[in-house]
Amino acid sequence: MKEALRGNITDEIKSVAETEGIDVHKIIKGLANGRIVIPKNINGKSRPVGIGKCLKTKINANIGSSSELEKVEWEVEKAKVAVKYGADTIMDLSTGPEYERVLKAIMETVNVPIGTVPIYEAGITASNTKGAVVNMDGDDMLRAIENQAKAGVDFVTVHCGITMDLINKVKNSNRIMGIVSRGGSFLAAWILKHQEENPLFKNYDYILEIAEEYDVTLSLGDGLRPGCLHDASDVPQIQELVTLGELVVKARDKGVQVMVEGPGHVPINQIKANIDIQKTICKDAPFYVLGPLVTDLAPGYDHITSAIGGAIAAASGADFLCYVTPAEHLAIPNIDDVKEGVIASKIAAEAGDIAKGVNGAWEREVEMAIARKNFDWQKQFELAFDQEKPVKCRERKHVSEQDMCTMCGEFCALRLVRDNI
Repeated sequence: MKEALRGNITDEIKSVAETEGIDVHKIIKGLANGRIVIPKNINGKSRPVGIGKCLKTKINANIGSSSELEKVEWEVEKAKVAVKYGADTIMDLSTGPEYERVLKAIMETVNVPIGTVPIYEAGITASNTKGAVVNMDGDDMLRAIENQAKAGVDFVTVHCGITMDLINKVKNSNRIMGIVSRGGSFLAAWILKHQEENPLFKNYDYILEIAEEYDVTLSLGDGLRPGCLHDASDVPQIQELVTLGELVVKARDKGVQVMVEGPGHVPINQIKANIDIQKTICKDAPFYVLGPLVTDLAPGYDHITSAIGGAIAAASGADFLCYVTPAEHLAIPNIDDVKEGVIASKIAAEAGDIAKGVNGAWEREVEMAIARKNFDWQKQFELAFDQEKPVKCRERKHVSEQDMCTMCGEFCALRLVRDNI
């Protein structure tokens, strides 16, 4: 960000401009005013990825172990599959005993930007050494952020917007689900036990110093995001967003890259309003949304509910979609879940990019239309987000001629018109 403010074209800026197919000076301008971020730790090995205004909507895939299920090699394989099918970044949310080994293995395997939630490390350490998550102190929380910055993590979720006042508002609200963010619940429980202000909020200036030193992008977490449609767009959610907007300004003043996280579970008719409010309050900071999920009635199919919401969010201005898998709310995703989650989010991102007029999106659609018209199956497979499933569908039943499928056969609309003009 500081190089952009000086007007300097760094290798990272040049790489993003080439990848996006847009003028390098647009990237510089976006970085300088905070509407674009390039998460890349000075100690990291990831390739540069731009997130923000006028750029392609990016996809994040969450993976990670838990205390109930931990297989390091499995998480690494999931990271590889996620990147193969189009994930632009990976977040490691591991909370198992070997969380450090999981993170290191993932960072050594894939070259996309890596994100984490450092409060997990602080909570795990406190649970192991002090008997409970709520026994961690402010130093533990800040130390975890610094540890992961030193390790080369490119962006970190920090729940700096949760305050004592907001926790009391949640207690007195009519929310059904309360707090569903895991990191948010760590901090809320800590605040309630100690009756002190959130250390991440109190020590935000120090967090900015860490981020500036390692060029870590801050992802300001929405600890009070709605966990069901009933809780969407309520006072605690919006008030936390107001606080995050103030923290965005502070980060930019220090030359620290920052983006803002958003909901969650949101009815379709509220999605655009949520995006508009965030963009206004947070001064066009890149917006990173989970879903949003548009119905709570589809366990096992939440990759679909989130893709519907994600398409609307992206079209409305969201910059970064966190995938949701079929296992959401049910279990740690397996490899097939990861693949389906990534592809569902890719579909949502493409739909949003077409609506926003993002460079290259419409052209890809035209390419596919021409390939379909010409019965160019190979080209169709190459352009598809999943290059394996359509091939298997095509091979289900042999057809006698190349320019037909088994749906219409000899009565194919394209063939009938083509052969009679």
